[in-house]
Parts: sequence; structure tokens; C-alpha cells
Amino acid sequence: MDLATIVGLLGAFVIVGVAMFLSSSGAIGMFADVTSVLIVVVGTILIVLANFSLAQFLGAIKIAAKAFANKNPEPLALIDEVVDLADSARKGGLLTLEGKEVSNEFLAYGIQLLVDGHDSDVVRKLLETDLYKTLDRHATGGKIFRIMGDMAPAMGMIGTLVGLVAMLSNMDDPKAIGPAMAVALLTTLYGAIMANMFAIPVANKLELRATEEAMVKGMMIDGLIGIQAGQNPKIIDAMLRNYLPSAQRENEEE
Repeated sequence: MDLATIVGLLGAFVIVGVAMFLSSSGAIGMFADVTSVLIVVVGTILIVLANFSLAQFLGAIKIAAKAFANKNPEPLALIDEVVDLADSARKGGLLTLEGKEVSNEFLAYGIQLLVDGHDSDVVRKLLETDLYKTLDRHATGGKIFRIMGDMAPAMGMIGTLVGLVAMLSNMDDPKAIGPAMAVALLTTLYGAIMANMFAIPVANKLELRATEEAMVKGMMIDGLIGIQAGQNPKIIDAMLRNYLPSAQRENEEE
């Protein structure tokens, strides 16, 4: 689990909830309004759905899980694993890698390509195609949540206008003014919460996950091509460490 995402989102909702509780003297129910929820939440979802296919929309929900769980392998551990594979292949040939247990599905796919004897250009093309498709799915998921972040405040404004029209058309009925004003204000509140406390943070985190995955899979591709070429494991180790920030690079002699 990504602790930063969990703590950040839950912490923000808790703070806002506490502020609502204190400002209402415990009568937090005043911040709940079904009409406002329908306009903002359901309305935003429907507008976003209208911009994408159903498959893309449902896929974005699945991809959003990556914002809460980081499944990318730790880079240094991955480098050590690739170097061990390179050492095995150099000593016994590529066929010694067949059936070897690895920690990553993408790496296992690449190893199978090497064992099957594909040309290095074919291996690189197949692996890069897999990478590009993954990044494209992440980009689509991020775009969906980014649009959701744009649409939620807009739907909140629409709800505000609906509430104001209802209020102004019933100025002669004091009992109708309160509920109409509640719709006007709460839709704006719901829109701001949905955009800034959910959709935009998820979109930003998906963008970060895509960057991380591109780096990790790029490392694996270079490592696999190096293994196929029979490069010295120490050379592969040095090459893959170039992907890391300088502060994370360990002394190769350690």
C-alpha cells in the first residue's frame, strides 16, 4: 500500500469532517443533501462517461488502484535480480534461465523471449510495445480522473444555479428558501471536495506511477538485452544503476 496516498486522502477528509462537525456544533447532518449528491457526484460521473468508452471508464477504476498500491519492484532489488540472471546465463547459457523464478511478470515474459531464441530487435520491440500499451492505459486513466477533477466543480456550479433559481422563484415562501439555498451552497462544496480531495490527487498519483513503471520496465528491457548479448554482469549492473538518482546509487565495489 502507498502510505502517502492513504494518509493524505484520509487525513484531508478527516480534517474537513472535523471542521464540519465543529462549525455545526455537532449537527453535521446539515452538510448532507441528496439533491446535491445527485447533481455533483452522479452528474460528474455521467459527463465523464460521455467523454470515453465504457471499457475505458471501467478500466480507469481498475487503474486507480495503482494510486493506492505501489506494485513496482524496488529498483535496487530488481538490479540485483537481473544481475543474478545475467550471471547464470553467462555461465550456463540462456536455456538455464528457463523455469527460473522471478519476482516480476514483465521480467518473466522477457526471459521467455530470450529462451525462445528471438532476435534482440524482436525482443526489444515486443517488450517496448508492452511498455507503451501499459503507459497508454495509465495515461487514459489519468486523463479520466483529470477530467473528473474539471467537471466536478462545474457540476457544483450548475447545482448552485439550480438552487438559486429555486430560491428566487420561491421568495414568497420562507420555508422553501432554506432547502434551495442548501442545494446552492452544498453542490459547490461537493464539487470542490470531489475534485481537489479525490480526482486530482488520484490523477497526479497515476502520472507518478506511470513514470515509475516506465523507469522500471526500461531497466528490465536494457538488462534483458544485455543478458542476451552476453554482457558481463558487472557492466549490466553499472548500466542499470544509471537509471537511479545519484543519491541512491551504491558503490559497485560494495
